[in-house]
Amino acid sequence: MRADAKRNRDKIVEVAREVFKERGMDAPLDEIAKRAGVGPGTLYRHFPTREELHDAVMQAWVERVNEYADKALAHEGGPRGQLLAWFTEYVALLTAHKGAAARITCSLGMPDSPIRTKCEIYAAANARVLDTLAEQGALRADVENLQVARLVGGVASVADQAELGGEQIEPMLAVIADGILAD
Repeated sequence: MRADAKRNRDKIVEVAREVFKERGMDAPLDEIAKRAGVGPGTLYRHFPTREELHDAVMQAWVERVNEYADKALAHEGGPRGQLLAWFTEYVALLTAHKGAAARITCSLGMPDSPIRTKCEIYAAANARVLDTLAEQGALRADVENLQVARLVGGVASVADQAELGGEQIEPMLAVIADGILAD
């Protein structure tokens, strides 16, 4: 890729990240092109579909998912503390871009989703946390990864839409954690 084309691509992704945070994941692509200082043709040459632009914007997010799962597993607060640390990070990751929480949560477990790969990475990190705690005997036997991911994603969606802060989210996450921990 030529240097000027790479600069344009990087600028489009940077501006798209800002616009998606401000206006949601369905923000007009023409606005992104205009704010990036490129024509719509340049945007579409780099990103033929909205989903490809979403993927590019969310790539940094995906890279942080495993880092946060590791961080939660290293948390010293026992199984409940580890769950709450992971769930808090999970919500923070999902709410980094306005509208992403609902889009990702609704796509979890959907094999034909255009963002399936991102969802699979996220679900795998969640499974790693849950599996580690299950191996320690800390979780109920009937806990399923997809159900937990959707529950926490639901909290993230509400937090995103209602613009709730951590002090309002934490009690909801505690209910989920307490509901999946073994007696």
